[in-house]
Amino acid sequence: MSKSIAIVGDRFMLPSVFAEHIRSACGDGVDIRTLEQPWPDEPMEHGYAGSKLDGLKEFMGQPDEIIGFIGDAELLVTHLAPISRSMLERLPKLKFIAVSRGGPVNIDMQAARDHNVLVVNTPGRNAGAVAEFTIGAILAETRLIRSGHEALRGGEWRGDLYRADRTGRELGEMTVGIVGYGAIGSRVVKLLKAFGCKILVADPYVQLSAQDRNDGVEHVALGELLGRADVVTLHARVTPETTRFIGREALARIKPGAFLINTARGPLLDYEALHDALASGHLGGAMLDTFAVEPVPADWPLLQLPNVTLTPHIAGASVRTVTVAAVQAAEEVRRFLAGEPPRNPC
Repeated sequence: MSKSIAIVGDRFMLPSVFAEHIRSACGDGVDIRTLEQPWPDEPMEHGYAGSKLDGLKEFMGQPDEIIGFIGDAELLVTHLAPISRSMLERLPKLKFIAVSRGGPVNIDMQAARDHNVLVVNTPGRNAGAVAEFTIGAILAETRLIRSGHEALRGGEWRGDLYRADRTGRELGEMTVGIVGYGAIGSRVVKLLKAFGCKILVADPYVQLSAQDRNDGVEHVALGELLGRADVVTLHARVTPETTRFIGREALARIKPGAFLINTARGPLLDYEALHDALASGHLGGAMLDTFAVEPVPADWPLLQLPNVTLTPHIAGASVRTVTVAAVQAAEEVRRFLAGEPPRNPC
């Protein structure tokens, strides 16, 4: 008897790609149905600003719609569809959920455990994409790429950016501090080595790899990193401990003229404090790809500052990210159907 698998994808995490890889991994003994949600052409819900669904974060879709689509399926592969406690109570046949994300923020994990539903995720799916984007963000700020572009688009030739007191610095002479040493942070370390810069890492929960230690990467406390780094780049998860942990006190400890990069999660920052640090010139600049509220309001004060670059949460968006996630999810489905333990249980 075929196992029924429901796939809820979108216009980034294409359900057809997941279906293809699941069929390749599992053969013909699966009955697959797919649903494509309209993200990113339409925004998702962001629980960081006050969830409308049992405290879930970053999800898309109404419960009744999702429940109706899943129906009697035993397995669900999803990117953004929410699964709350009340939804699980209406999905008694569901036994397995694969979330094609680094964290299952759209799933009520305690409810899943209570209902004996196995949840797996796809850690590191976009590590390469975000790490590369982070390097680009650092260069855009430190080498004045954004400043020069904006001026030229506005009809101004900024020859003064060649002046010794205004021009940028090379990464090879700078110290870069990486906050968070997971799949992305550790890859940023690897990419930065090619530039010859001094690299600091702050993460109290992990140790540096032997290779990074041998290459001179330093493992330091957050306060020391903030005081020494010319560039601070964030790669931490959102937890009660890290929510708004880059606030006034932390920003005051950052050395004057330094740059702040956030390609992780918006709630890590206190945005009012960040605005003040940028407006006062204490920070040389910032590059932000994620925000506590998305999309950002049109009148958001940070949009008015000349020393900040903003992008619409695209650091993890690459074609390869979709393939990596689909391959990982398909393998987890295969293992579940074969009675093998999961690789990435949540």
